[in-house]
Amino acid sequence: YLIPGLVLLTIVVIIPLFWNFYLTFTEWRGIKPPEWIGLDNWVELMGDAKFWTSFGNSIWMIVAMVIVPTTVGLILAALLFDVIGRKYGGKLASFLRATYYLPQILPAVIAGIVIGWILRPGDGALNQILENIGLGALTHNWLGSPDTALASIMVVLVWIQIGYPVVVFMAALQRVDPELYEAAELDGANWFQRFSAITVSIIRPEIYVVTLTCTIAALKVFGPVYVLTRGGPGTSTIVPAYYAYTEFFQAQQVGYGATIATALTIVIAIVSILFIRAQNASERKERAGL
Repeated sequence: YLIPGLVLLTIVVIIPLFWNFYLTFTEWRGIKPPEWIGLDNWVELMGDAKFWTSFGNSIWMIVAMVIVPTTVGLILAALLFDVIGRKYGGKLASFLRATYYLPQILPAVIAGIVIGWILRPGDGALNQILENIGLGALTHNWLGSPDTALASIMVVLVWIQIGYPVVVFMAALQRVDPELYEAAELDGANWFQRFSAITVSIIRPEIYVVTLTCTIAALKVFGPVYVLTRGGPGTSTIVPAYYAYTEFFQAQQVGYGATIATALTIVIAIVSILFIRAQNASERKERAGL
């Protein structure tokens, strides 16, 4: 039963991974055989300002796809479960949960095209609304200006990503005994006290999982950047995955593109290890406290 999965994993993941790593030590344009150049690609990468700019932009992607959605999603899930669900019934809470999750199931290209229409400089919906309510002075080329392009993409990513933590956290809250909330409420605990003492402590494992998976997604984000800005204007919205793509398919510097992709893989692996170790340490500390 394991052999088909192992064969597929080997063909689709393991062999391409080692081939990509080999290409980082070569110069190859995808036609002639790769030419061995040693560590030249890695040396060039370390001094590549565009590469470091792309990783700097990844920090903002983490803010938009991890910090904001996880924080807001945790609060929304707690409100839906502890307030909406208790007062108005589970059907309304489930409907609102599905509403938040809807952007998550939209293809990135479709979502990007729709947002592109909204943010167009001339006849985009956002600028038209601003003009109609008397705020025409605030109209802007949101995606074409270096000072707003990155922020615009971040807003889009928050909108797309926020449904994922809401769904995961609400599923985790199903194992919380409602009597805990009722007992805390009878003892005079307000909503925030119940949230911090009960909700956060019980679903801490899910918080680690959401944070890790969203961080990985933020580091390798590609679709929204490709559809909305193509890394521009200039390098204001470029990210490592898109930079690797341009080196692979536009500049035809396959070896250098492989180096960028490998560096991104190494960063993701390090982040994953750190998250898992932090989660294990937190669990050991919690067990010791018990």
